[in-house]
Amino acid sequence: VSDGVIKMFNDVKVRKSSMSEEVRKLKEAVLFCLSEEKNIILEEGKDILVGDVGQTVDNPYTTFVKTLPDKDCCYVLYDATYETEENKKEDLAFIFRAPECAFLKSRMIYASSKDAIKMKLTGIKHELQANHYQKLGGSAIISLEGKPL
Repeated sequence: VSDGVIKMFNDVKVRKSSMSEEVRKLKEAVLFCLSEEKNIILEEGKDILVGDVGQTVDNPYTTFVKTLPDKDCCYVLYDATYETEENKKEDLAFIFRAPECAFLKSRMIYASSKDAIKMKLTGIKHELQANHYQKLGGSAIISLEGKPL
């Protein structure tokens, strides 16, 4: 796992304590990929800035889904705001995306490397695996990013 991945993770974790001027530069979602040397690195240009999301008609999750590669695997750190019947929450989610149309070798390498990145990203509340474009949720979650599920 590259130092850049760990630094980005720590930056996202401390986002909540940042000043409003700084918030625009902070990440809502970040994609990670494997380099040719099989190191986990940041996927350049595949992140969502907090300030940018407010300027679009989509919510952060919809914007995030549009950044996912169609035919390749990736790891994602997503700062999700969701609501349960009891209260509103904001937690970090780790998402492993392995579409069925990706090469089998790629899916196997990403799956076997998943534990390496998870050990470095401490404090993640939720882990998801997404093989299809499906909405995030479950019986306990009633809204995501302010939109009902």
